[in-house]
Amino acid sequence: MPNPPTPDHPIPAVLAIVIRGDDILLVRRANPPDAGLWGFPGGKIDPGETLHTAALRELHEETGVTARARQVVTALDAFDRDEAGTLRRHFILIAVLCDWIAGEPVAGDDALDACWVDLTGLPTSGLPLSRDVAEVAAQAAALRTEGGA
Repeated sequence: MPNPPTPDHPIPAVLAIVIRGDDILLVRRANPPDAGLWGFPGGKIDPGETLHTAALRELHEETGVTARARQVVTALDAFDRDEAGTLRRHFILIAVLCDWIAGEPVAGDDALDACWVDLTGLPTSGLPLSRDVAEVAAQAAALRTEGGA
């Protein structure tokens, strides 16, 4: 199947960062960029959709978990390149800190797997992580602590 045409602009997308107790919710991505790697649930923002609404929708579609969106943590670039290194797509990922409400993760939509992972052991977990996952998780944990949750 041929690659989709390269958009002439970055694609806005969200990541849902959900921390429950000492654990953080991760999914193993099924699609590029980062297929097979562990990261946060997320995806493209639909037209007319707010960041918070998009994060909660993607979270539920990929894991079945429900949460309340709290605040933006950070924004990142993600580049999807073909085998030759040619840029296919450029995503701007906006990480949104969310408070867990209910549900146990079950992989759905474009996730191969979904589970809670010990937050403090994340950098040494041995999981093949997408770039910046451990750093964004630490930023989210710090904001969560500052916010009193």
